[in-house]
Amino acid sequence: MQIRRDTIGLTVDGSLMRLYVAQPQPEGCWPGLLFYSDIYQLGDPITRLADRLAGYGYVVAAPEIFHRREPIGAVIKPDAIGRLRGNNNARNTSTAAFDADAAAVLDWLTDQVAVDGARLGAVGFCIGGHLAFRAALRPQVRATACIYPTGLQDGLLGSDRADSLQRAAEIQGALLTIFGSLDPHVPEPAREAILAAFAAVPDLRQTTRLYEANHTFMRDDGERWDPQCSDHAWGEVIAFLQKELG
Repeated sequence: MQIRRDTIGLTVDGSLMRLYVAQPQPEGCWPGLLFYSDIYQLGDPITRLADRLAGYGYVVAAPEIFHRREPIGAVIKPDAIGRLRGNNNARNTSTAAFDADAAAVLDWLTDQVAVDGARLGAVGFCIGGHLAFRAALRPQVRATACIYPTGLQDGLLGSDRADSLQRAAEIQGALLTIFGSLDPHVPEPAREAILAAFAAVPDLRQTTRLYEANHTFMRDDGERWDPQCSDHAWGEVIAFLQKELG
């Protein structure tokens, strides 16, 4: 379906946070998704992903994850310097600050007339996959897709050690985790540690998919983009969200 796009501002802890919103053009009451970017923030490759989800019937709200450190609208170039800049931003943002952003976006979604507040989910890529996992710890989040999430296995997220994986038992919704077998940031030992933590929670409704692909294989502007694996992964994500949220 056709979509429309908006940009709004939310104030969190005294910092103005840009929120990119993509939603179906037809009037209705849709599921809402908290959508997290990678460390490069909301450039075109990321907003295209958000737009795609919106076209399947979701109100997608994507925050600038480094709004406390970057000017509004800042898009980090995905090169060597950009990686240093993005990772430095992460290292200087606390887990509590990331959590406050999640709460603000979920509250905003709940307040929208176009959103069914009983059908909320989260989707994220790279560091955003880890942030989506933390959003899943909130009881109102019914479905979460974590796509090549970094730092889950060792708690590396922000300026402090995150306890995300240790809190997996708090997740009440369904969880989909997508990995790439060639991903140097989430190698096999890391995947095994994550899956072991999942297995230790018998009631956790989780599904894992492994593709023969590298990190960021769903980002269509990079050398690691894999169109075939990306299409398959999108099919998994959409089917998962439709099953859990409608």
